[in-house]
Amino acid sequence: MTDALTPLDATFLELEQQDEGALMHIGGVMVFEALPGGGSPHVEDLRVDLARRLDQLPRYAQRLSSARTGRFSWPRWTEDERFDIDAHISHVVLPVPGGVRELCDWAADFYSHRLDRTRPLWEVALIEGLKDGRWAIAHKTHHCLVDGVGSVNVAYLLLDSEPSPPAVQAGPHAQARPKASGGPEFPRLLQPVIQAAQAGTHAAQAGVQAALHPREALARSRSLAELIVRDELIGAPRSSLNVRIGSTRRYRVRTVTLADLKAVRRQLGGSVNDAVLAACTTGLRELLLARGEPPPPRGLRAMVPMNLRASTEQLALGNRISSLFVELPVATQSPRERHRQIVRATERLKSSGAAVGASTMVDLVALAPPVLHATVARSLYATRLFNLTITNVPGPQMPLYSFGAPLCEVYPVVPLAADHAVGIAIFSFNGLVTFGVIADSESTPDIDVLADGIEQGIAELLELADELGRQPTVN
Repeated sequence: MTDALTPLDATFLELEQQDEGALMHIGGVMVFEALPGGGSPHVEDLRVDLARRLDQLPRYAQRLSSARTGRFSWPRWTEDERFDIDAHISHVVLPVPGGVRELCDWAADFYSHRLDRTRPLWEVALIEGLKDGRWAIAHKTHHCLVDGVGSVNVAYLLLDSEPSPPAVQAGPHAQARPKASGGPEFPRLLQPVIQAAQAGTHAAQAGVQAALHPREALARSRSLAELIVRDELIGAPRSSLNVRIGSTRRYRVRTVTLADLKAVRRQLGGSVNDAVLAACTTGLRELLLARGEPPPPRGLRAMVPMNLRASTEQLALGNRISSLFVELPVATQSPRERHRQIVRATERLKSSGAAVGASTMVDLVALAPPVLHATVARSLYATRLFNLTITNVPGPQMPLYSFGAPLCEVYPVVPLAADHAVGIAIFSFNGLVTFGVIADSESTPDIDVLADGIEQGIAELLELADELGRQPTVN
């Protein structure tokens, strides 16, 4: 675990600095059944429990060395000598009747506020007052600290795989955590110069890599060229989804069983992710039509993040992602044809090395010095590249618990970059798949049209799958 932010980590700080409407935290709401004896845990018990577990993630007790990026070096993670876990965990009670709508309205406000950059970049809230004695834990972590898949891996650490697990013992750093700096000490005034030199070394290493592996460099160059021609020169269409946004959010969820999506995959072909994208396409089509906006003939373009983590990086923080840019055929009327087009598009992108081209672009942007990086990095999240983000993160397909209470649902959240009014996060857990739709409050008062449209899209796909399943097999 290095102490310095990578250029990609720093990008998410820079996006916030350049636009007040951009909020670069990720997170989710975990909904639990009532405790075995009824009710919910006390907030003090939650603080004690998290304090013991987070000892295994010392970065959660560190803050940024500088609240802003720029100048000659990237911020570094440094020990927060004033760290107080009480300041990171709050307690709320939902208004009656404590249903999904009330929980989503509260979550919309929770995710409308930026994290304090002078402290460790995470917050947790214990939520009481849900129907049937249920309760929830909402968490919010800055994207510079962890990506979507990394946050799921952290959740494995914070939850239990059985109702009555062995007691979590305080780790070796509970009393005295290791200092962030692991190298030789230099005078403070020389640190920017040294770090700038290290950035230059990184660029030189990239050049050496290209010289030693010319075939790999050529393949990456071709993938980048294809990406530029397809996604830069032929930009994403203009849309009401891409307007100036504020920092206030709306939030809705819709849930389907994983078995239903697998049935769609089995009967219609493609992958579960293709079925997810097809349902989102239906929702987006319904939203545009309700607004009286003709769906663009080439479709809307979604940025779909891809995990690049190896199996050995289970608890690695920071960001290890690339992206595919998928055309969503919102102008196509037939649900079956929309699904077919998405399957063809994703198969073509996967075979073309598009993800390699995207990661190559990220690597090239990373070579810019910190003082220029913000301007260059914003191009990675420009509206000419994509209209919205759709992220599908696979979660654990097994029961999990907290304080002995089973986890029943997880509501995911994706950040919104500047001029991107809508984002959709999908998370699967223990047989359920939840779509979390987040949107700018002012420009998207019709968020329910989108959420209901996703639900409609799932119903249409299931109907198609059922029709094909009833057809007799031809021998």
